[in-house]
Amino acid sequence: MKGFPDKPNYIIELLEGGVTLEDVIDGHICEQDQVEKSAFVVGDLGALMRQHTCWQSMVPQVQPYYPVKCNSSPAVIEVLASLGLGFVCANKAEVSLVLEHGVPPENIILSSAFKQLAHIKYAAKNSVRHLVCENEAELSKIARLHPEAKLLLQLTTEAHAAETSMPFGFSLKSCRHLLETAKELGVQVVGAAFHIPSSCQDPQQAYTRALSDARCVFDMGLDLGFNMQILDIGGGFTGSEFQLKQVESAVRPLLDAYFPQRSGVQVLAQPGCFYVASAFTLAVSVIGKEVVTRRWDSLSQGEKNEDTEFLYYMNEGVYGSFSHKLLGNIITTPLVHKHTLCVDEAVYPSSLWGPSLDQLDQVVDRCFLPELLVGDWLLFSNMGTCGLEEFSCVSTCSQLPVYYTISTPDWYEMREAGVALDSAMKNFSVLQYSV
Repeated sequence: MKGFPDKPNYIIELLEGGVTLEDVIDGHICEQDQVEKSAFVVGDLGALMRQHTCWQSMVPQVQPYYPVKCNSSPAVIEVLASLGLGFVCANKAEVSLVLEHGVPPENIILSSAFKQLAHIKYAAKNSVRHLVCENEAELSKIARLHPEAKLLLQLTTEAHAAETSMPFGFSLKSCRHLLETAKELGVQVVGAAFHIPSSCQDPQQAYTRALSDARCVFDMGLDLGFNMQILDIGGGFTGSEFQLKQVESAVRPLLDAYFPQRSGVQVLAQPGCFYVASAFTLAVSVIGKEVVTRRWDSLSQGEKNEDTEFLYYMNEGVYGSFSHKLLGNIITTPLVHKHTLCVDEAVYPSSLWGPSLDQLDQVVDRCFLPELLVGDWLLFSNMGTCGLEEFSCVSTCSQLPVYYTISTPDWYEMREAGVALDSAMKNFSVLQYSV
């Protein structure tokens, strides 16, 4: 959700009198049916508050720092800033964005594997002192351009290296050398960071190894006279409460053993997907349809019409809102708008495609849907981190509209938490939604 025009005034629709998010989606689909049938996005700002409450209740000892690259929507930034989150920025533009929303420089971390010189200079000029250091070349650049920086050394983990198929960060063996080099260069090192991806099959083992290594780095840093006070345990939080419980059960006893509260170490994490994934729903229209006969041997016994397959073409594809499919991410099966599947209703093997007619523009490889008509709408949930930063259609190159909403209960809960949307969010106007 990047690239919004110069400080526009966005509207938040306040849902009162039993109006639901589904009602809002229905209303905007009706509007689009009368015009161009353009895809659009609905953002539920209340979901951000609910996820924040869940995080605080389950892992209160870990301070959330939101990675801006997940979703830089102005609504997301303003709400999370008002809730007191810190921010992890990958470049100058992201640092500028969060500073514009009143985030104190001390609550910002600049983190990327290879930082441009201009980005380091910008951080120094704006008193953003916390930087993640990935390698010795970065250490030299930072020492020259930002001598007042406070560094977090990025530790490599086997789980992250396996996911990226390449080394990432420092190994434990090389950290002593890096710490000594930082000492010689006069650069402060204040902590360590690591990342365990959500795809990790054995989080208990991964966190045990990573936190043990981090403890060793802290001890080496203390021996060299550094004030080691920040530990960043990274991201890898999917948005699922169940997965958060799994991570919490793995991490809590390890933190108590290696970094107890009496140590004074500030423990951070980067729950990007956790906060924003469920907050956004993408609505797309079916613009084309093909019928082919192709027997799929893997169909379960008893399924109807297994020789018929439908190819549906939508007005958004991998060169727009589903760009993350090109990175290997899986798009889940959407819901059919205003359709409740009956027990005896026929479902057909189907695939969903974007509008480009490119062979790569396949959004969903295989799913089972009732027969659809051109003009039907599909709803993709959990799209908060899924390629929405472009909001560009292949055919029109126009920006997809985003409709922000919040329910009355969520509105009051935010106010009780100290977030007054009508005053804290300077770029937004709050209006009552009318059906």
